Amino acid sequence: MNFAPKTPRKRTAHDWMDYLRESDGLGGILAKTEDLAKLKIALNSALTRLDLDHLSSKIEAGWRSGSQDELFLLVNSASIATRLQQILPSLINELAKSGVACKTIKVRVKPAPPAWEVKPRQNQREKPKGLNEVAKKSWESLLEKLGPDSCLRSSIEKLLKNKPK
Repeated sequence: MNFAPKTPRKRTAHDWMDYLRESDGLGGILAKTEDLAKLKIALNSALTRLDLDHLSSKIEAGWRSGSQDELFLLVNSASIATRLQQILPSLINELAKSGVACKTIKVRVKPAPPAWEVKPRQNQREKPKGLNEVAKKSWESLLEKLGPDSCLRSSIEKLLKNKPK
């Protein structure tokens, strides 16, 4: 059987940035990421002008979903949140000078990560293979109390016969 030879592919590799810009799904993500990077730069410069540049690494900024005029700041501690609440009007004015138009800023404290870590068990316990002495004595005492024609009696007898120690 002879097959027709495959046609050579004439596609060339594109730069990954071109791919992200052309793609419908990824293009939007890239645009939002670039906007957030510009917002972070503007926020850092505004904090520097307000002599609070030491806080810039402790703040995560983003727009509230569905709104491009309400800025959302996520911080690690309540003391940073309180300090930012005190300077919000000045921060909004400084951001406006940088070209970032926002009407309100919401400051929230980020939940702290848990101090403990869940680790897998080192050694798995063996499943019990039979009844221990206490359980066996308990079943036997129940068996003595039941009548000879009881359905439960026959079930317990099967249990004791099939689960030896």
